[in-house]
Amino acid sequence: MVKLERLRADHAEALLAFERENRAYFTRTVSDRGDAYFAEFAARHRALLAEQDAGVCHFHVVTDEQGSLIGRVNLVDVEDGCAELGYRIGERAAGRGVATAAVAEVCRLAAAAYGLNALTAVTHYDNTASRTVLERNGFAPVEDITLVGRPGIRYRRPLTAPHCTGGTGGTGTK
Repeated sequence: MVKLERLRADHAEALLAFERENRAYFTRTVSDRGDAYFAEFAARHRALLAEQDAGVCHFHVVTDEQGSLIGRVNLVDVEDGCAELGYRIGERAAGRGVATAAVAEVCRLAAAAYGLNALTAVTHYDNTASRTVLERNGFAPVEDITLVGRPGIRYRRPLTAPHCTGGTGGTGTK
């Protein structure tokens, strides 16, 4: 069982440890965050909390049964009832259904708690695991894109009345 918690100030230490622990793992499928991300993490964490307080993003950490941080799921660029989904699950939790369960829960929250109508998501074409998670959660491919110089796919999932058309074309994982 996984649990989503809305990002808080006291998650900073565990989140930084999670990102450091999984840096090499994540760079196998997505662009590296770069050294500045880690060096400026405290300020970045505060900025994310400010964005969340302003209602333009909804950030979550994913924890396991023991309360250990094993991933993150974010809804970014909230506008006109839509947001872009981004997620990353750590290596030690990969392949166990954690991403599928976490995305399902954030989709539920997006409609019930945040009042969103639709979500978009993007992934690289060759990221089969991410594509599977999205498709298992009702996301449908809507267009081929170029994502960080590589072939990618934009997905969309209506939550209620479908009228969201876009997303930023970014990774959705701030």
